[in-house]
Amino acid sequence: MTRLDQLRQMLATTKRVRATASMLSLLLLPAGGAQAGEEGTRVYENRLTRIANPRPLLADYPQFVEPIRETERFEAPVLVDDPQADLEVRAWRFSYNARGIIEVPNRLRADRTAVIVVHPWGIDDGQGWNTPEPAGVAFQCTPAKNRMVLEHGGQVIDPLLKRLRPKVAVVAFSLPGNEDPIRKKIYRSFRAEPTKADRERGQAELAAKLKSFSYKGHVLPASVAVSAETPTIGYFKQFPGLDAGPSYDAPGFWQLPIPVMKTIDVAPKDVAIYDAEGYPALRDFLKKQGVRHVLLTGYNTDMCVCSTTAGYKNLAPDFDVFLVGDATIATFPAHPTPRFSTTTAVSFAALNLFITQASWIRPTP
Repeated sequence: MTRLDQLRQMLATTKRVRATASMLSLLLLPAGGAQAGEEGTRVYENRLTRIANPRPLLADYPQFVEPIRETERFEAPVLVDDPQADLEVRAWRFSYNARGIIEVPNRLRADRTAVIVVHPWGIDDGQGWNTPEPAGVAFQCTPAKNRMVLEHGGQVIDPLLKRLRPKVAVVAFSLPGNEDPIRKKIYRSFRAEPTKADRERGQAELAAKLKSFSYKGHVLPASVAVSAETPTIGYFKQFPGLDAGPSYDAPGFWQLPIPVMKTIDVAPKDVAIYDAEGYPALRDFLKKQGVRHVLLTGYNTDMCVCSTTAGYKNLAPDFDVFLVGDATIATFPAHPTPRFSTTTAVSFAALNLFITQASWIRPTP
């Protein structure tokens, strides 16, 4: 055999090995293609078509979110395009370079999608965890503002969850702290699912625990010592705009088992995410469930929805994240309504995050 014949034989053997490996890789793939995290790219044609006479965005719940009326709007091709998709999620983002809003259709597989509600705290809702008086602060920081957010949860988030729960892979709620003995009995976690009897016992223990606490804190200072030359420094140091410490909220307040707000129904299969367990535990749980995409909702847009364990800063590097812009509320100090602060926070997030809205999330047959 000549050297040329040897080279030809080696080349043929290499081709057969590559063909066999390619076939095996296809056989080993799960139905629907590669899972999240596996290598593979495609070319996305970033074609922008101007939208004529666009309607306002986030206009379904103007009592909670001020509609966005930007008229420089463009349509782009489908970005997320799952095989066997059964969930349409139209979304938008803002680009200064494109000088406007870009709207993008997406086709998701619901069974690879999670819906996460960040910090739906059950305060001032009849479950027993109450804002301390006379000057305590928690959640939206006043009982009146808390009631407004409870209404939002019942009117916007709860119907969305009821509509999507039968289709999606995971519905989850993030809560502060670690899993405690009481909430362990009430909510499913990454590790276990309580029985019906467990949940009933847990609810009874929760009510007793929250009822037994004294929601009494100190009054506002009647006087503060300040510098004669720079009085503002000492004034704000001793009397800040937000003090959620033990003086006003009473010692032990933040160690109580905080439940999910009563205006949002929790199903037995829904999962509690505990902030203190950290993001890696959440990431690994979602990936184990086959999740690629996250629909993110909850409170508060400018703080917890952004930066806590289940916030988009953590999730976005690992999943396709869509912030549901009318299923979230931002903090709104010095305003009687969250409309303007929420639309501002959502618009800022839209620089590097896709925004959708409840009416744009549509299961398909």
